[in-house]
Amino acid sequence: MKNLIYLLLFVLFSSVLFAQTPPHPGGGSGNPPGSGDPPVGAPVDGSIAILLVLAAGYTGKKVYNARKRKKEVEGVFLSTKGIK
Repeated sequence: MKNLIYLLLFVLFSSVLFAQTPPHPGGGSGNPPGSGDPPVGAPVDGSIAILLVLAAGYTGKKVYNARKRKKEVEGVFLSTKGIK
């Protein structure tokens, strides 16, 4: 189980390694200061994938707990009726 957690963390956070663009071959930024396109919003492609994985895990845990709780409640109900 511990190895699975480490593997998931590695896969999730390895997307950070691709966040930066390679440097300009000339050594500079390629554009003089003050020119170029205005900056756009933050990239969300990697963040959305992480969010979806966490949401799926959270939902799975909730479903597992609900089924477990339902099975326990049914077991208590049947034992009080004398049914096995």
